[in-house]
Amino acid sequence: MTRLKRTSLVLIGALLAGVAAQAVARPADAAAAVHSERLLFDGGGGEVLNGITYHSFRIPSLVRTRANTLLAFAEGRASDNRDWGNINLVYKRSTDNGGTWSGLREVVGAGQGTWGNPTAVVDQSNGKIWLFMSWNPAGYSQNGDDGTTRITAWDHRKVYVSSSTDDGVSWSDPADLTATLKPRTFGNGATWAWDAIGPGVGIQTTGGRLVVPALYRNIYSDDHGLTWKVQRLTTTGGAAQEGTSEGTVLELTDGRLMRNDRAVSSVWESAKRRWVSRGTIESGFSAYAPDNTLLDPRAQGSIMRYNLDSPTRIVFLNSASTETRTKMTVRISYDEGRTWPIFRRLADAPLPAWAGLGSGSVAEGGYSSMTKTADYTVGALVEVNENTGNSDTSHRTIVFRKFNLPWMLNGATE
Repeated sequence: MTRLKRTSLVLIGALLAGVAAQAVARPADAAAAVHSERLLFDGGGGEVLNGITYHSFRIPSLVRTRANTLLAFAEGRASDNRDWGNINLVYKRSTDNGGTWSGLREVVGAGQGTWGNPTAVVDQSNGKIWLFMSWNPAGYSQNGDDGTTRITAWDHRKVYVSSSTDDGVSWSDPADLTATLKPRTFGNGATWAWDAIGPGVGIQTTGGRLVVPALYRNIYSDDHGLTWKVQRLTTTGGAAQEGTSEGTVLELTDGRLMRNDRAVSSVWESAKRRWVSRGTIESGFSAYAPDNTLLDPRAQGSIMRYNLDSPTRIVFLNSASTETRTKMTVRISYDEGRTWPIFRRLADAPLPAWAGLGSGSVAEGGYSSMTKTADYTVGALVEVNENTGNSDTSHRTIVFRKFNLPWMLNGATE
């Protein structure tokens, strides 16, 4: 057997180890329904790091490492809940499937600018964790709100990546890969100024390729992160696809990739749904089309592969509404994202009235991130608005929910 074939078999075995273990432990759907929740990132003044008492936390990213550690990343917003200002990338670790968590730690917080859009991906072949992020300098924002300067130049918004080789205990200084990973112009020739990585997570395909979703493109590596390349999202005919943002990516059982994205304003108005495209890095993708089942309030969503053994399952989480971000719903597909026959609202398990969440009304919903834990449950980070009566000043927090397949099925027969 050649070294290449041997390496590929080892990698595929590592990627599917959790699935195989689940098959041995099945029937998983015969277990009792289990659900739990905890306040993980407390934006109500309960998190202090490096002299900063964080006002809010948003934009989660959750991955499980090769050592089965859970790493939960978020934007730590120092002064308010807005998308600009002094924002740092922070995280917590759990080595017991989310039962307990470390204190707040920092990946990067240099300067007064915005470090945001955490998008993590794990290389299961060597255990290395990559964290992609977006950055812009202090005083700049996407639209020039509240006296900030609007981002209009290519170098106002950059792409950085950090990595960890010790299971997320420590992180490298972020490297600026903007020149390699951010195109300079859009399809119409306009300057590519605003940009966004993810946010959420990337994937590793069964062939070993690392893929990270980004605005109008996929970032990928075929050499374990030694080099990174960009695939501009085009149709199979070569036409640019620039109608979505905040993308997710998933590998299908036939080897293709699926993007399931948030639509930009004009596209979303034509169909207030998630927009989906399928294809490959080499050949391009089908034209984006709305998934009529997946209502969307123009917000980020999260998707994950639950298992590959029969029946195959994909899990998707977003707010199933065209008007509000507070109707978070988890869905299951058995046909590679074509239909979604099983669904359940997270509100079926109401959040406890935690001390410190404020005296106003609390609304769960918004951005999310999911991973499958080593004990065969779904771990999900979900945003919470602590006081919906004053959205400009309310603290934003992130909760960690954990639920198993029977909880998602809620008595339904597969």
